[in-house]
Amino acid sequence: MDRDTDWDGVRLHVVTGKGGTGKTTVAAALALALASGGRKVLLVEVEGRQGIAQIFDLPPLPYEERRIAVAPGGGDVYALAIDPEEAMLEYMEMFYGMRRAGRALTRMGIVDFATTVAPGFRDVLVTGKTTEAVRRKDRNGRRVYDAVVLDAPPTGRITRFLNVTKEVAGLAKVGPIKNHSDLVSGVVKSPETAVHFVTLLEEMPVQETLDGIAELREAGLPAGGVFVNMVRESQLPQAVLDTAVKGRFDVGELALGLKAAGLADGAADASKAAEALLEEIVEHARRTELELKEREALVETGTPRYELNLLADGVDLAGLYELAESMRNQGAA
Repeated sequence: MDRDTDWDGVRLHVVTGKGGTGKTTVAAALALALASGGRKVLLVEVEGRQGIAQIFDLPPLPYEERRIAVAPGGGDVYALAIDPEEAMLEYMEMFYGMRRAGRALTRMGIVDFATTVAPGFRDVLVTGKTTEAVRRKDRNGRRVYDAVVLDAPPTGRITRFLNVTKEVAGLAKVGPIKNHSDLVSGVVKSPETAVHFVTLLEEMPVQETLDGIAELREAGLPAGGVFVNMVRESQLPQAVLDTAVKGRFDVGELALGLKAAGLADGAADASKAAEALLEEIVEHARRTELELKEREALVETGTPRYELNLLADGVDLAGLYELAESMRNQGAA
């Protein structure tokens, strides 16, 4: 079913981010959001960590596509954990008809050898499997998947991972490998692809996001949106935050308020409690001020932003559905 989103026409959603920002969580929630309302979405993992299985509380995923979740309002999420050796066997069968010979070569460590000599070849294998799922059609000529979400490597190497044509340029000028990489590149660099970044409102993740977006654009790759994860909403009015940052908060007045509210016994207890509370308020105000600066830096990229609140109870299945709903409400899916 069609619906208006910020990414109409995009069928491959690549999700990257600095380690610790919740990249896999966001990718999983995005898959649920995209599948809602009766759509079929494939969630792909390429780093061998079995992060998808963990987040959906499943056994380790084999190298096959299988349904792992039902989306809100109907729709299915399938998952695939890509194994480079199996991808190599598929590649050899597809282009050379050598699957049996390929298994023998695998036992000899040919995949490790090939990817050591040409590191970009491993990326071609896994991105190739992903883009094949994007292009795949059924017997009636309809797309098998409405969208594919790729839980990609971290921000620091996302451009190299996706820029497969450049990575294999020294490996093959002609032939199946070159043709394969060109096919992959044709999907990755097309309007059907968007590379989304996951960040926190902290200096290092935001700077990596800014650098990653700049590198993508320089390489002619499609930068998508920015998912700001684990956002904590301030419970204090802006005027209070401003006063705390400027050091103009009256500890005595705060102590009187605590005592009047029955939260402290006696003047000494109220004063001690007020000083501790003021320390917390100042720290909160400074963090809020820093987060505002990081938001402003992200605005300058000109990319859509989506803020996902910190889940008080941690990330479980219920939390994933909550994040998926937030994404849909903000137009991300």
